[in-house]
Amino acid sequence: MEAISEVLKERLDKIKELKSKGVALYRDQFEPTDSIQNLLEPFQGDKRVKVCGRMMTRRVHGKSAFADLKDDTAKIQIYAKYDVLGEKDFQLFELLDLGDILGIEGTLFVTHKGEKTIKIEHFVLLSKIVQILPEKWHGLKDIEARYRQRYLDLIMNDEARGVFQRRSKMIQSIRTFLDERGFIEVETPMMQPIPGGARARPFVTFHETLHANLYLRVAPELYLKRLLVGGFPKVYEINRNFRNEGISTKHNPEFTMLELYQAYADYHVMMNLVEELVATLVQKLCKNETLPFGEYTINFKRPWKRVAFYDALKEKSGHDWRKGDLKELAEKVGIPLDQYSEDVDILNEAFGRFVEPSLVDPTFVIDYPALTTPLAKRKESDPNLVDRFELFVGRLELANAFSELNDPFEQRDRLMKQKEVIGTKKVLDEDFLNALEYGMPPAGGLGIGIDRLVMLLTNSTSIRDVILFPQLKPEK
Repeated sequence: MEAISEVLKERLDKIKELKSKGVALYRDQFEPTDSIQNLLEPFQGDKRVKVCGRMMTRRVHGKSAFADLKDDTAKIQIYAKYDVLGEKDFQLFELLDLGDILGIEGTLFVTHKGEKTIKIEHFVLLSKIVQILPEKWHGLKDIEARYRQRYLDLIMNDEARGVFQRRSKMIQSIRTFLDERGFIEVETPMMQPIPGGARARPFVTFHETLHANLYLRVAPELYLKRLLVGGFPKVYEINRNFRNEGISTKHNPEFTMLELYQAYADYHVMMNLVEELVATLVQKLCKNETLPFGEYTINFKRPWKRVAFYDALKEKSGHDWRKGDLKELAEKVGIPLDQYSEDVDILNEAFGRFVEPSLVDPTFVIDYPALTTPLAKRKESDPNLVDRFELFVGRLELANAFSELNDPFEQRDRLMKQKEVIGTKKVLDEDFLNALEYGMPPAGGLGIGIDRLVMLLTNSTSIRDVILFPQLKPEK
C-alpha cells in the first residue's frame, strides 16, 4: 500500500506540474471520425484519421515513442515522433500516464514489423487519469472488486465488456423479433399500490403526497392483462422487477424480464414462440446450435424435449407426489417442514431438488399442479393440473408461461384460496378482477429471464457477470 501511495503522490505532483504549464487536463469536446475497429478492417495506409481512446501501454525510445490506444471497439498502436510533434508536444506525450484519454489525429501506416499504426500529427489530452490502473487484472482472484468497481473491470477486461455489448445486441434482437410478429412494446408501473402477478416478497416504499405505501413491482403481469382487456392483442414489456429475497449466482433482487401476452393464443403457442425466439438468438448471436455453459455443453437444436411435472418428479425421486400426503413425503426425502410447510412450497422444493439438476438441454416441463399457479387455466382433461410450462436450460429456469385464466369468478375464487394459504397480508387486486369482468380474451402469457438468457448465451455462470451493477453486501 505504501508503494501505491507513493506512486499516487507522484501522479498528483505531475498533475500540479501540468496545470502550472497551462495544460488543459479535461477538454470539452473531441469528435472522432472513425472507430478503431473500422480503421483496422479494412486498413488503408496513408489515410488521415481522427480517433479517441484510452492509452493502455507506452514505450519511449529516445525521440520517438509507441503506445496502445483503445476505444470501445478495438486497440491500435500509435506512434509519436519528436520531429513531427515538436519539443513541447513530445514532452507532454512523455508526461502522459497509462489510462489517460486522448484525441489523436494522424495518418495510418504499417511498421517494419507489420504493426498497423497511427502516426500522430496532433493530439490532445481529453481526460487526465488520477488513480492508477492495475498492472494486471486478476480476474476471478479479484472478483469482488470487479463487481464493486465495474468501471475498472470494463477498462481492463475486454471479455467483460464484450458480455455487455452482446447483452445489448440480444435485447435489440428480441425487440426486432417481437415487433416483426405484431407485438407492441408498452410500459407499466414500477411502483404499484398492490404487489401482484407473482408470489414474492416485495420492496416497500412510501409516497409522501399520496400518504400511502407503494411496492416495487414483482411482476408486470396484472397490468399487461388489463391491456388485453382494453383491446391490445399482442403486448410485451422488457421490464425491471424487484423481489426482496435471496442473492446468489442465479438471483439478484433487481432483475430484467421479458413479459408478453398474446390474445387468442394458449400455452402451446407460447411454447412455440419461446422456442423460436431463443433458437433465433442462438443462431444470430452465437452462430452455433451447441454452446458451452460452465461444465456443460448445451444443444439448442429443435424440437426441444417436453416432460410432465409429476412424471419427472416421480422418475427422479422414486415417489408419486400426486398420491399420499405431501408432508409425509417431504419428511421421507428430508425436506424440512419448518421451512416448507405449505403444499405448494413442498412441491416446488422437491422439484428443485430432484428434477432441476438433470435439466441441461432445453426442456419444457408441462402440466403443473393447479395449486402452484393461481393465474393459469386448468386443463380440461384434468382440473388438478394447469396449462403451464417452464423452460429449463443449463439447470436454470429460463421461462414461465401458461394459458391465462380469464374467468373472473374462478380467478377470484383461486386468489382467495391463495390468500388463505399465504395469510391476511395478501391483498386482492380488485381493479384487476373488475377488469376481467369486462371480458379478457383467451390468451397465452410468457415471461423470460433476460439476465439468465444472457448467462446462457455468453457462458457466464454467475448472474453478477451479466448485470452491470449487481447488488452486493455493504463493504465493511
